[in-house]
Amino acid sequence: MPLLEIRNLTKVFGEVGAVNDVSLDIHAGETLGLVGESGSGKSTLGRLILRLIEPTSGGIRFQDTDLLSKSNSEMRRLRRDLQIIFQDPFASLDPRFRVEDIIAEPLIIHGAGESYEQNESRGDSRPRLSSRTKLDLRRRVTELLRAVGLDESARTRYPHEFSGGQRQRIGIARALALRPKFIVCDEPVSALDVSVGAQIVNLLAQLQRDFGLTYLFISHSMPVVRYLSTRIAVMYKGKIVETGETATITERPNHPYTRSLLDATPRLSV
Repeated sequence: MPLLEIRNLTKVFGEVGAVNDVSLDIHAGETLGLVGESGSGKSTLGRLILRLIEPTSGGIRFQDTDLLSKSNSEMRRLRRDLQIIFQDPFASLDPRFRVEDIIAEPLIIHGAGESYEQNESRGDSRPRLSSRTKLDLRRRVTELLRAVGLDESARTRYPHEFSGGQRQRIGIARALALRPKFIVCDEPVSALDVSVGAQIVNLLAQLQRDFGLTYLFISHSMPVVRYLSTRIAVMYKGKIVETGETATITERPNHPYTRSLLDATPRLSV
């Protein structure tokens, strides 16, 4: 059974169909590369899957759970297993927070320790963490920083003190904090130069092996998708026009749009 099943998913904004009748299966442990030009509906599809925006029609099942039937509070619990890495590392990190606060935030929101849960049950809007919980959070943040190739000294610094590639590593650490099963990688290297982007792609591949992750990897670059993905889905004007194993799609494409993507993009050295 697929980890994630998407059936006839549609999203209409006004009179514009951003996503049109999309059906996909994503299996545990694989990377499904979703490739297409800007405006094809890729990022909208990723946000629909996580219910960051609501679909017009269709179905989404995660581990045989109907996501569209869940309330906001039920989705909040499910999002421990469903995370996202955003495209722009300069905009996705709150400049007012230190790195340790950014990475620890999802842990605190989802109940990092008994002290937080007790305060939350009393209706407190801000958690009062015990010294033990704070130490545990610091340890977990340090482990996550090391997992993404950053030194522990990054913990007390602010986002503006880091390069774009380092900021994206921080964003990846935040996405990993809750040990999710599925991550939407929404163009995570498009805002980076080629060499730094290649490092991030290699990091994502390593983390997938280390943490047993499943990815939906969204990109407009066929070479990047070719390198990282188990299977590829090609999206054009809101529709999936071709899906298949990576070797099949890149060596024997059927759809003219897929062939145009392969012809137009140079190979990436990673």
